[in-house]
Amino acid sequence: MANISRVVFIAFCGALGYFISYRLGYNPAVGALLAAACALAIAGIELILVRRPARHVVAGLLGLAAGLVIANLLSYVASIVIRITAGARALLFMLTSLTLGYLGVVIAVRKGTDLFVAHPTVDGGKTPLAGGVKILDTSVIIDGRIADIAKAHFLEGVLVVPRFVLEELQYIADSADNLKRARGRRGLDILKKLQSQKHLSVRIEDVAMDETEKVDSKLVRMAQQRVASIITNDYNLNKVADLHGVTVLNINDLAKALKPVFLPGEEIEVRLIKRGKEAGQGVGYLEDGTMVVVDEGSTKLGGNVVSIVTSVLQTTAGRMIFAKLKG
Repeated sequence: MANISRVVFIAFCGALGYFISYRLGYNPAVGALLAAACALAIAGIELILVRRPARHVVAGLLGLAAGLVIANLLSYVASIVIRITAGARALLFMLTSLTLGYLGVVIAVRKGTDLFVAHPTVDGGKTPLAGGVKILDTSVIIDGRIADIAKAHFLEGVLVVPRFVLEELQYIADSADNLKRARGRRGLDILKKLQSQKHLSVRIEDVAMDETEKVDSKLVRMAQQRVASIITNDYNLNKVADLHGVTVLNINDLAKALKPVFLPGEEIEVRLIKRGKEAGQGVGYLEDGTMVVVDEGSTKLGGNVVSIVTSVLQTTAGRMIFAKLKG
């Protein structure tokens, strides 16, 4: 729809230029081409500005204004100090305006946007500090653990939910599949819980992105533009963000880091629920899902036993603890 409106605008300007040139007695074809070229340039500038963050646009306009003011002052001083003709003065003003205006925009966008960042960064703006902006993706909202982490005050700064993520949640909540619909509604409930926590700042923001672009790509590009981190539990999004130099806070990594560490010789209490692969073994699980294999525990199935850790094995599927009955 936006592309159609731009084409209509360019065509309208061309027709208007043709009519004005015809009425003034100039070549109407040249007038139409010039008007269409100007309209095309305006549409291109609009397309570029829409895709940029608001702080970049504001910084660029301020830089342009500062550059033009300095160019005007320099031209005025030069015309007083050096006696030049009016034509040379106009040429000098045009050159200084183009040069300083361009430099003002470039410097303001690349450096001046730090003034608009609510939270400072380290490493020249590449890595956000702990209290910076964090963008939530769909998977981590549906997962739900983010609400408990936030409730425990382990999250700081601003949590941003892009509008396209909220729309994806609503689409899942309206799905005909019962499981997907339940997951989507759960995600909406989690968002409401996050917003109800007074110590958190949760914002839903509209972001101008290409509609054909995938959600993961939008999240990565948004994080790059805002010098923000992404909170997710999506393995693929984690890898893509790492490749683009975006900081990722993975809930699954946090869960792994919080698993209790047991050393050989320590006592552990577990409820045995089934037999192990080897004869006489009993198997139980800790609250975090860690499997515990107890030698000679097959006779204690259905009850809690105190055992002594003999070894700990870390596998790709998780952590396994081997133990023997105490005494």
